[in-house]
Amino acid sequence: MSELSLHLPKSLYEQLRELAQEEGISVNQFVMLAVAEKIATISTIEYLENRAKRGSREKFLEILNKAPDVEPDESDRL
Repeated sequence: MSELSLHLPKSLYEQLRELAQEEGISVNQFVMLAVAEKIATISTIEYLENRAKRGSREKFLEILNKAPDVEPDESDRL
């Protein structure tokens, strides 16, 4: 495990401490989870951007045209 020294403004640290306490976890666990969530978000955005580059409107419309033209089931209606 790696160690990280972090300096926060007192007001931000107090909010962090209170939220961690409300969640029933340590400040360290809270920060670790927050960092993990941010990394996952950025990774997901990058994945979707790269995936979108591989797509094409023509292929999308080709697949969409294969779908039957029927009314949706009752449970699928808005």
